Amino acid sequence: MKVNKIALLVGLTVLIPNLSFATTLEKVIKKDVLQCGVSTGIPGFSSTDSKGVWKGLDVDLCRSIAAAVLGDADKVKYIPLTAKERFTALQSGEIDVLARSSTWTASRDTSLGLNFAGVNYYDGQGFLVNKKLGITSAKELNGATFCIQAGTTTELNLTDYFKSTGMEYKAVTYDTSGQTIDGFKKGRCDAVTSDASQLYGLRIKMDDPESVMVLPEIISKEPLGPVVRQGDDGWFNIVRWTLFASLEAEELGVTSSNVQAMLKSKNPSVMRLLGTTGTAGENLGLKADWAYQVVKQVGNYQESFDKHVGQNSPLKIERGINKLWNKGGLMYPMPIR
Repeated sequence: MKVNKIALLVGLTVLIPNLSFATTLEKVIKKDVLQCGVSTGIPGFSSTDSKGVWKGLDVDLCRSIAAAVLGDADKVKYIPLTAKERFTALQSGEIDVLARSSTWTASRDTSLGLNFAGVNYYDGQGFLVNKKLGITSAKELNGATFCIQAGTTTELNLTDYFKSTGMEYKAVTYDTSGQTIDGFKKGRCDAVTSDASQLYGLRIKMDDPESVMVLPEIISKEPLGPVVRQGDDGWFNIVRWTLFASLEAEELGVTSSNVQAMLKSKNPSVMRLLGTTGTAGENLGLKADWAYQVVKQVGNYQESFDKHVGQNSPLKIERGINKLWNKGGLMYPMPIR
């Protein structure tokens, strides 16, 4: 009797469950914790305080996803990763989502088996120098030595900039941002180049922050955002719309302090956001109050920005292009309807 091997294999596939086919959402719910990849320490984005508690804009994104999926923003296991480690950790399944100030580029989006789910901070590469050098512009950095973090877009951007300006430079590379600033402190380089937001964070780590300055030039586009694995559209949607919900809440004036009262709102957009009407939660495979939990437990985007990198933080970064679209910025949440 001839055996149809293809039919047999199909039958076995149906009969024998393969746990590797479980969606990320199912795995997170089963573990009852979100494994979130963060940096090894970038002030304002993901770093620990004196008590070892993780805080920052990226950390708030991790907490928001946990609130949306598990109903508890504290159910997060933070996995600190270097720039070299981050994408491999996501590809291998060590983490469920990467929220580590990662730049959305064509090569990363198309060759690594990963998807960027949005942008939670629009940045650009800049330069941090010691004031005693007497430099006020990046155009005066010909022949300078730079401390840079390996495995980032920083290296290529620096090469492109100096090639286009006809200047020369030397580079000293490090694995972490902490090692990078330590090299700068010890005088192993004339300047540090990285995303401007990170430079403000590195600046406050200096023994005398007033002795250094961030130069005015921005030499690249660095759209930073959360990353997930390709092939799981449901999880991609959850991460993307959790970010949008935080922005939508700001746009609608829904905050952590008034969200309870807003449950009585008759504004159709607010009602859909908070789940008192519509099917947004159901469509994502989540409870109807998923976005309510995000705002209640973590806050909207403005609250996170001001607390961690804005005027209520040590960094005091201007909102700039990270303002909402209707206030002159680039942040444009897609409508929840």
